[in-house]
Amino acid sequence: MHLPVLFNEAMHELSIKPNGIYIDCTFGRGGHSSGILQQLGSDGRLLALDRDLDAIQSEVAQKLAQDSRFELEHCCFSQLQQVIENRGWQGKVDGILMDFGVSSPQLDNAQRGFSFMQDGPLDMRMDTSTGLSAAEWLSSVSEKELVQVLFDYGEERFARRIAHAVVSQRVESPLETTRQFVDLLVEAIPFKEKHKHPATRSFQAVRIAINRELEEISVVLNQAVEVLASEGLLVVISFHSLEDRIVKRFIRDESRGKYTQSKLPLQPEALAAIRLNKRGKAIKAGKQELAENSRSRSAVMRVAQRK
Repeated sequence: MHLPVLFNEAMHELSIKPNGIYIDCTFGRGGHSSGILQQLGSDGRLLALDRDLDAIQSEVAQKLAQDSRFELEHCCFSQLQQVIENRGWQGKVDGILMDFGVSSPQLDNAQRGFSFMQDGPLDMRMDTSTGLSAAEWLSSVSEKELVQVLFDYGEERFARRIAHAVVSQRVESPLETTRQFVDLLVEAIPFKEKHKHPATRSFQAVRIAINRELEEISVVLNQAVEVLASEGLLVVISFHSLEDRIVKRFIRDESRGKYTQSKLPLQPEALAAIRLNKRGKAIKAGKQELAENSRSRSAVMRVAQRK
């Protein structure tokens, strides 16, 4: 079984109760779900979500589906509150795990278009059953919006040069493959960063934009507060600063409460909803995991608890 980044830390922080109800918002390869099920008793329940049909239809998903304690649903994790309400679990969930970013199977499959290291269709959709592919989006996005996306989501300093190149290129012929997009990026970027491929930032930015990844994160975090039981735990793993910044600010704001002095006396809904875990800081991979898995270098885990 594939072990996800920060697996042991995630299992520890969830403090799994044998009879608890848990949500794995990002099933992926099923590593976290398998770990949770191993600690659940016969009365425990685990619901996993994933927007990627490949994950839903995977061999590990079919195997886990034979366990009566486990359910897997094809949906965006921003639909968390709805799927919980459908099961009557509102305010009863003991732990929620979120592991953001692109999974290894998505990167490894050239047909998905996530990797700039392999040639394939310029797709990048987390859910291939809906929405615009990266190729379709790049064929219609305005130059101004593309500049903003590249700058905001990729922190790409040559955003204007790249956007102009994309718009000029599509007049002649559309970008349809990852190789075509990579070649355009290499040509448009005048200075190369040491140890970073020229396509890294743009691929990240376009992927985030077409999948609305940051909006999804903001929505699901707010829903998690309503879903969790008293003292329920929220464990979130991010892989780049844009994701982690949203998580960090969310935990900070929820821990402070949503009120001002002018609105005293306080209403119950204005009180702080969650508190930080005992460490109250980012949790990162240990030396052994860093040595064994290069992807763990960028992983940051944050934990909060419902009051």
